[in-house]
Amino acid sequence: GVSKEHIIIDPGIGFGKTATQNLEVLKYLADLKTLGYPILVGTSRKSMIGKVLQLPEEHRVEGTAATVALAIANGADIVRVHDVAQMTLVSRMADAVVRNSTGF
Repeated sequence: GVSKEHIIIDPGIGFGKTATQNLEVLKYLADLKTLGYPILVGTSRKSMIGKVLQLPEEHRVEGTAATVALAIANGADIVRVHDVAQMTLVSRMADAVVRNSTGF
């Protein structure tokens, strides 16, 4: 078997779900924390952001930032993103608020 420290949970944002269902997953992400594993979320430039904001993929940075911050606030431990520099800042700020992790 696979040891516990090698398992993460990825709820599969954007795979086999509607935009509404993906938003529900983000909203209730904290419920997955009860399973006891780190949670990975990949919302970067996803079509649900495009549907909500009515923007093409290349203009979804701000929408991605919002979903990354919300995912962290709701328990995500790992985020997969395209725009690394921008989302590093978003993640650091969200961590400072949610986890009291200021890095200084």
